[in-house]
Amino acid sequence: NPLFLYSDVGLGKTHLLHSIGQTLQSKGQSVLYVSAEQFTNDFIKAIREGKSEAFHLKYRGADVLLIDDVQFISGKEQTQEAFFHTFNDLHNSNRQIVLTSDRPPSALALLEERLRSRFEWGLIADIQRPDLETKLAILEQKAINQARQVPPEVIHFLVGRRLTSVRDLEGSLNRVIAWADLLGKPITVDLASQTLSNLDQGEEVLKSTSEEI
Repeated sequence: NPLFLYSDVGLGKTHLLHSIGQTLQSKGQSVLYVSAEQFTNDFIKAIREGKSEAFHLKYRGADVLLIDDVQFISGKEQTQEAFFHTFNDLHNSNRQIVLTSDRPPSALALLEERLRSRFEWGLIADIQRPDLETKLAILEQKAINQARQVPPEVIHFLVGRRLTSVRDLEGSLNRVIAWADLLGKPITVDLASQTLSNLDQGEEVLKSTSEEI
């Protein structure tokens, strides 16, 4: 405690936060999920309206505090001050704190050192990009969730594009399915290629030779 998750965009940090929150709520714990931006806005509003006590009750009253994109408090001195005291109060009360960021604490240049050291107290988990097999499994499951029959060769074609996030991968599948529905055509590699051709401009498409394989 805290659990600090970081990764590039679109790799599932927010999904993990929601999953943690739902699991703990099902066990009877009170959970507060907010983005760092919302925390900042709530803090500013509390100062403006003179409602600091209500702010403290909201953020220090939960069993579990989940903060998404905590990197956004970097450089905001008063917000960091408020978060520092909130963190200490929760941690001293043995309540769980889970944070996500797009980079590790050590790379948050404008973060106060006292906060950085606290972020490093617990477990820091680096979420890596999925490997080929995981990408295939994700797209196959997404197709099943939409009750669509997507041929394996189309799934492999989509995975073969050099996309950096699961979000982009899923977006490509959704785009192909929508275009097939619009045209009333079956989902094929040719249709997928035509649908995504404009997205590939400036994108390196994976093309492997037999020697490289």
